[in-house]
Amino acid sequence: MTTGWQTGNETATDGGSTGNAIADWVGVELPWWFPPEALGWALAVVVLVLSWSVSKLAVRLAGRTIARRIKRPSVTRTVLRLVQLVVVLLGVAVAAGLVGFRAGDILLSVTVFSAVLGIVLAPIVGSIINGFFVLADQPYEIGDMIELADRGQTGFVEDITIRYTKIFTLDNTFIVISNDSIRDRDVINYSAEDERTRLELTVVVTYEGDLDEARDLMESSARAVDEVITGGPDIRIGSARYPAAPTCYIDEFGDHGVHLTLRYWAKQPYKLLTLRSKVQTNVWSALSDADVEIAYPHSHVVFDDTSGELNVSQRDEPAAGQFPREEFPPGEEP
Repeated sequence: MTTGWQTGNETATDGGSTGNAIADWVGVELPWWFPPEALGWALAVVVLVLSWSVSKLAVRLAGRTIARRIKRPSVTRTVLRLVQLVVVLLGVAVAAGLVGFRAGDILLSVTVFSAVLGIVLAPIVGSIINGFFVLADQPYEIGDMIELADRGQTGFVEDITIRYTKIFTLDNTFIVISNDSIRDRDVINYSAEDERTRLELTVVVTYEGDLDEARDLMESSARAVDEVITGGPDIRIGSARYPAAPTCYIDEFGDHGVHLTLRYWAKQPYKLLTLRSKVQTNVWSALSDADVEIAYPHSHVVFDDTSGELNVSQRDEPAAGQFPREEFPPGEEP
């Protein structure tokens, strides 16, 4: 029986020699009908299954410790994925040795390797590098509500890996975007640090209405909605502070009326359209019962001595769908 690797001028298959070496090491003599390479492949499969199980066990055991030390869920998931990947790769390396696989078998020439690296690996490597930038820059975190400005798509960040970001949209769909692509997009984060979001409503009222009454009614209409912040300390944004309660301002004096802008804060950004609709419904009901009229464009055409002349003529012809005068039935007049 051949033991170990055959040397000299003898040539044997790697799998067969490895199988014989394993059998001799264990102290088992293989039957004549049992191919030696099958033993190596069987043990390789066992090693792969064990490595996968060990990797999941390692993630389970190290998960709580890593989560306590790292507060960000995205970084925690990435570290645990790397731990699992290292364990699996070690198992693959051991399994490859059991079947007689040698590293030199896959060595390519410098030219071929460069081509593969440039064509196949470059996009993958670029996405991974951008993934580390996304994790380091922290533009968003798992659970944040974000909007892709170029697509107008809003959703929640479901997962962040070193290769892609998965977004669960409000339309009950998934968007998977590579990290090298999402870093080039404008991303609006609604819930990064402070979930309070300011909204505004502009209403144009006529000059003849009571502006003070209109402003009071608009502010009270917003305060009547439960999801609106009704008061409290000023909300700080950077070095500026803004009133927390709904406030109505005179924005400008327009051609057709006075522009009033109502600004109010939503407690959470998750149902902004519903909240905006409630506020606008209240404003409409309040202004309709007050001495305030919502303006709309009016045009008056005036002719005077300086406007020139306008020639107007009238032809005695029936309009479309009407009978000529002489064709009306007897007793009926147009």
